[in-house]
Amino acid sequence: MKASDLFVRCLETEKIEYVFGVPGEENADFMMSLENSSSLRFVLCRHEQGAALMAEVYGRLTGTPSACLSTLGPGATNLITGVADANMDRAPMLVLTGQGSTKRLHKESHQIMDVVKMFEPVTKWAETVIHEDTIPEIIRKAVRVARTEKPGAVLIELPEDVAKRDTSATPIAPVRYRRPVAASAAVGEFAARIRQAKRPVILAGNGCVRKRASKELRELVGITGIGVLNTFMGKGAVDPDTPECLYTIGLGSKDIGTCAIDAADLVIAIGFDMVEYHPHLWNPEGSKPVVSIDFLPAEIDEHFNPECELVGDIADNIAALVDDFRNSPAPSFDTSQQAATRRDMREELFEHAADDSANPIKPQKVLFEVEKLYGDAGLLLSDVGAHKMWIARHYHCRTPNACLIPNGFCSMGFALPGAIGASMVDPDRSIISICGDAGFLMNVQEMETAKRLNSNITVMVWEDHAYGLIAWKQAQEFGRHTDLAFGNPDWHQLASAFGWHYEQVQSGGDLPEALKAAHDHRGPSLVLVPIDYRENQKLTDRLGELTCSI
Repeated sequence: MKASDLFVRCLETEKIEYVFGVPGEENADFMMSLENSSSLRFVLCRHEQGAALMAEVYGRLTGTPSACLSTLGPGATNLITGVADANMDRAPMLVLTGQGSTKRLHKESHQIMDVVKMFEPVTKWAETVIHEDTIPEIIRKAVRVARTEKPGAVLIELPEDVAKRDTSATPIAPVRYRRPVAASAAVGEFAARIRQAKRPVILAGNGCVRKRASKELRELVGITGIGVLNTFMGKGAVDPDTPECLYTIGLGSKDIGTCAIDAADLVIAIGFDMVEYHPHLWNPEGSKPVVSIDFLPAEIDEHFNPECELVGDIADNIAALVDDFRNSPAPSFDTSQQAATRRDMREELFEHAADDSANPIKPQKVLFEVEKLYGDAGLLLSDVGAHKMWIARHYHCRTPNACLIPNGFCSMGFALPGAIGASMVDPDRSIISICGDAGFLMNVQEMETAKRLNSNITVMVWEDHAYGLIAWKQAQEFGRHTDLAFGNPDWHQLASAFGWHYEQVQSGGDLPEALKAAHDHRGPSLVLVPIDYRENQKLTDRLGELTCSI
C-alpha cells in the first residue's frame, strides 16, 4: 500500500478519532488517504493554532490523544503555540506536519526549515519519517510517549516523497501496560510521616484530575479530614461542598488559601506541577516540610524538596495510603486553620451574589451566576487574562476536569477553539468559555468553524477594552500602567456575521436570563458582559492587608 495509507491505518489501529487542522500541498497524499478512512474524522480549522488548541482540550478531557495537522513552514510555526500549551499542561497530542521532499531538505529551498528541531523544546518527542517501513513503529511509539505520564505532545513529520512510496509494512497493535506503584515500605513510611504532623494540608495539582486519582483522593480526605487546596488545573479534585475543600490557590500574591499552608506543619503535594504555582510563592524560605505523590520523581527545586515520595500511579498510591489509614486508628489533626480558611473564602465567594444593579458588572457576580448554571455537570473553559484569576479564585466545580484553565504555558486564545474541541468529546454537554476581549479576538476566525460544526457552545466575553491582566500586574509593581487600551468590533454585528446567537448583558440583574437564553440555544452563542475591573485593584489592596484568622 502507499505510505500515506499505512500512516492512516496506523492511526486507526491506535483508535485516534479526530485530526484537527489546515492541510497544505505537502501533505496532500495524507489528506487523500485520510478521506478514505471510515473511523478517523478530519476537522477543517481556520488557523493551525486553533487546531492545536482543539486537540489539546480533547486530550485533557479524554486522556487519549487526537491529532492536529499542518503543512510545512508557516503552517508548522502557526501550530507551535498551541502545541506548547498542550505539552506544558500535560495533554496527550499527536502533531502531524508535512514536509518537502527529502531531496531538498539539505539545502536552501522554498518553505524548508528544520521543523523537528523547532518542536523539540515543546514536545516530548519529535521525529521525521525517513523510511516508509518505519511508520508503524514511529506511530506506535508516538502514541505511547504522548499517553505516558506525564502526558504531552509528540511530533511526526512526513515528507511528501516518503508519503507517496509503496510499503508492505503493517500497523503494530497497541499493547497497554500498567503503571508501577510505590513499594509497601515506602507507603508505610509516607503514612507514618503524615501521622507525625499536627496540621497537614494537601496541595492537589493537575495530576489529581487524571487517571482516577480524584476518586481515591476524596476517600483519603474523607478518612483523614485533611484539608485540600487545589491548583488552577486541579479544580474538581475534591467536591467544593465538603468541609475539607479549601478552594483554589495559585495567585502570585498572598491569598486566603496561603494561610492554610502558612499554618501547616506538613504539605502533602499530590500530582503537583511546579509550572502552575512556583514553590517559592508558598514556601519562600524552603523550610516548610513537604512530601509528594506523583507519577514521576519531584523536579529539583530549593523550595520544593520532599522528605519522602510515592512515585508511580497516583490513584493506586493514594489507595494504598487509604488502606493504611483504614487498618489503624485514625490520626487526630488540628483543623482550626483549615476551617478558618474555608470560612473566610466562602464569605468572599458570596459577597456580591445579590449585586443585580451594577454596570459594569463585578467579576464575582458573573461567576456566581455561571456556577449556578454550569457548576454541577457543565464545563467551563477559561482563556488567559485578568478573568482567569477571577475564575480560578471564584468558580468551583464538583467533578474533575469540569473547569479547564491553561496554567502551564498560559496561551491567550485558548478558550474558543478549546470549547469546539470539548464539544467534539461530548456534543450534549453544557459548555461555556469565558474570554477577555483581547484573547477572544486572537482566534476569532474559529467562530466560522463552530458555526459549520454547529458546536453547542456559549462564549462569554468580558469587555474592558484593554489588556487587563497586564494593566493589573504593571499597576501592582509600578503604581501605574502603560497604554494598553484598544477598540473592539460591534459584537452584535460580529455574531450575526458568523451566524451566532447573541446576548448582551446590561446589568447584574440581566445575567441569569441572558445566560439561560445562550445555554438553551442549540449551536454557538456569544454573550457580552461589560466587566468592572476596578475590582482587580480592590482585591490587590485587600490581599495586601491580609492577616490570617488564626
